[in-house]
Amino acid sequence: MNTILICDDDRDIVSALDIYLTSEGYQTIKAYNGKEALRAAETHEIHLILMDIMMPELDGIRATAKLREGSNVPIILLTAKSEDTDKILGLNIGADDYITKPFNPLEVIARVKSQLRRYTALGGAEKGPGLITAGPIAMDDGAKVVTVDGEPINLTPIEYNILKLLLSHPGQVFSSAQIYEQVWNDPAYGSENTVAVHIRHLREKIEINPAEPRYLKVVWGLGYKIEKGAAG
Repeated sequence: MNTILICDDDRDIVSALDIYLTSEGYQTIKAYNGKEALRAAETHEIHLILMDIMMPELDGIRATAKLREGSNVPIILLTAKSEDTDKILGLNIGADDYITKPFNPLEVIARVKSQLRRYTALGGAEKGPGLITAGPIAMDDGAKVVTVDGEPINLTPIEYNILKLLLSHPGQVFSSAQIYEQVWNDPAYGSENTVAVHIRHLREKIEINPAEPRYLKVVWGLGYKIEKGAAG
C-alpha cells in the first residue's frame, strides 16, 4: 500500500484530501507545516507528498528543497496562486508537478496515480538489457541508473523519463507539448514553462556547462533533442 504525506496548514484541505485518497486505497500521513512534513518523511516510508507552498514555520518551497537533498519521492505542490512564478519556482527546486487551488478531487487522484506509476517504474525490480549512451551520459534502464563519466547522478522520476525519451530517439526533436504528453501522460495545455524548467534542471545535472549544452540541445521554436552523433 502506498503512503501519501499530505501537508497543508489548512486543516480542512488536509481532511478533504485524506478522504479522497483513503477512498482510493492509499494510506495517509498528515502534516500542517514544512517542519512536520520533514519529520514525517524521516520517520515513515513515504511514496508521494502533497505539499502546500504557503505555510507557517517552514514553507513548501524550502521544505521541498530540503527533501530533495536525500529523496526522489514525487512531490506535488499545492498553491492557492495561479501565477507562473510560484509554479516555476517549485519546479526549479525539485517538485515534480503542481495543482492550483481550488482543485478538483478527480484531478488530484489522477495526478497522484500518474506520479506513483513513474516512481514505481523508476525504482521497480524489472530488469532489462537496455543501455543508452550519449557521450559521457549512460542510462541503464534495467537498473534505473544514470551516470555521467561513470558517476551516478540523482534524477527525479520526471527528469529520468524526459532523458529516457530523448536518449531513445537521438536526433529527433520533441516539442514541449510532445514531451509533456508522453512523460506526464496529460494534455499539454500551457505546458511550455513546466517542460522548460525540468529541461533546465536536467541540463544542470548532465552537462558540464549547462549554459552551452553539448548533448541536450534546444531547437529554437521547435523543441528539444539529444544530438544524434552523441547518442548510441
